[in-house]
Amino acid sequence: MNRPTHRARDSAARLDAETRTQVDEGITRVFQLLGKRWNGPIMSVLITGPTYFADLRRAIPGISERMLSNRLAELAATELVVREVDKGPPLRVSYRLTEAGAALEPALKELAQWAKTRLPEPSRPTGC
Repeated sequence: MNRPTHRARDSAARLDAETRTQVDEGITRVFQLLGKRWNGPIMSVLITGPTYFADLRRAIPGISERMLSNRLAELAATELVVREVDKGPPLRVSYRLTEAGAALEPALKELAQWAKTRLPEPSRPTGC
């Protein structure tokens, strides 16, 4: 009867432990994109439907026009968002989710609900 040697068992145990401790590739990729500041909030606003640039900026407090433009270009490059130009007059630019972007809706809603019930509210400074 062939019994594994002590060394073989240790090697197999190490390999099993390494496999369990490796982060999922999909999780890494999604958080590299949605974990960037502003991308999640942009996507969550666009879930409601096509939105003009100015309305997006107003909907996301603290984001600059330049940052919003950069993030929208990045999301468009990943084919999650589409930029559409209404020649007007006046010329207006809106953004909408692609089918792939819209497919994130259940996950984003679930994350939002989780945050409401599981994450503490950010501390707010009190008046002196």
